Amino acid sequence: MSNKTKFVFLAFFSISAIIIFYWLFFSINISVENKRLEFYIKKNTSFSQFLEDISPYLKSKLSFKLASKFKKFDKNIKPGRYVIEKSMNNNQLINNLRVDNIPIKLTFNNLERIENLASVISKQLEIDSLNLINQLLNKEFLMQNGFNTNNALSMYIPNSYELFWNVSAENFQRRMYMEYLKFWNKKRLSRAKEISLTPIQVSVLASIVNKESSIKEERPIIAGVYMNRINKKIKLQADPSVIYSIKEKDKNFKRIIKRVFFKDLDVDSKYNTYRYFGLPPGPICMPDISSIDAVLNYSKHDYLFFVANPNKPGYHSFSKSLRDHNNHRRVYLNWLRKK
Repeated sequence: MSNKTKFVFLAFFSISAIIIFYWLFFSINISVENKRLEFYIKKNTSFSQFLEDISPYLKSKLSFKLASKFKKFDKNIKPGRYVIEKSMNNNQLINNLRVDNIPIKLTFNNLERIENLASVISKQLEIDSLNLINQLLNKEFLMQNGFNTNNALSMYIPNSYELFWNVSAENFQRRMYMEYLKFWNKKRLSRAKEISLTPIQVSVLASIVNKESSIKEERPIIAGVYMNRINKKIKLQADPSVIYSIKEKDKNFKRIIKRVFFKDLDVDSKYNTYRYFGLPPGPICMPDISSIDAVLNYSKHDYLFFVANPNKPGYHSFSKSLRDHNNHRRVYLNWLRKK
């Protein structure tokens, strides 16, 4: 073979290698309608399964497969939530899937029980709902951190949090406990001590306040009523606690109860504050932050009673005496009968 032929052959081989190398790593290989696409990789996903899942978004499955093997990505699939962009080549895509697990914004609020929380979380994260319930009610974890199965819900402060989609149930619970400790800062802890309540007791009372009114400016007044009753050693007699007792007794938390009748006041449950003194053993819902702060900063007044005000929907009429309360209650019941 002459030197000229060798040169031509070498040049051809070099050009071909460059073209193949460019095709493998630097030519755009994403085919999606929108500019960006969210892509999820589940735990324990094999490379073959991953390749099947991502294939609909690739121009060339073969080039991506070869590039993955070259970069040893096929041996190192990482679960998570990733964003794939339309302009990506194989090199960018593989690098992205290696290190750029993007957290999601997790939101929860207005929930009644741990089971409801687990259901909401499992719809936003990879965690299985049943496994999450078992972890959230893990007695060892709860006992170590000052909780029990009745008051476990008070550990979860309703808000938005950034977490990885593939976070484990254990790590989710640990993260929420750290958020709980951050929420209960020195100022809130000091205020709870001043009113002679623990943070858990504050959350329990706040859950009742939360259920009583959706009007934020009225919540400190309602909290003040209950604090007056606690300090005077009077039963709380909170209707929302009776509703929770009925649901607990019937094991039906999907039931909608709009009104409490006299017969309901005898339900034998520690959550029934008409029958038992003091606070229930746990929250009757997940109180929002405004309800917790309403308890910590409750209004100082002499009110001991309140009832819905039909002339001002959503608000309540407050009373210092039982006689005045009965008058307000009569107005409310007459309004109900007319309705």
